[in-house]
Amino acid sequence: MDNQPYNPLHGITLKTLLTELVDHFGFSALGQEINIRCFTHEPSIQSSLKFLRKTPWAREKVENFYIKHKHLVHKA
Repeated sequence: MDNQPYNPLHGITLKTLLTELVDHFGFSALGQEINIRCFTHEPSIQSSLKFLRKTPWAREKVENFYIKHKHLVHKA
């Protein structure tokens, strides 16, 4: 039984979410939309994941951006 049927992020890992955003928008555009240092100064998937896992407010911003733009980045 699915315990989170209405959670739009259910089953999506942070790494998958971030990779899809970077593949679609790139770090430069993400840094303009979400002004956090891990996107604007020497960005990488690994350093961004490390920062986002430790920083709830930044992770929430990225997750909300993903949900808002999911129709653009979602790979069927």
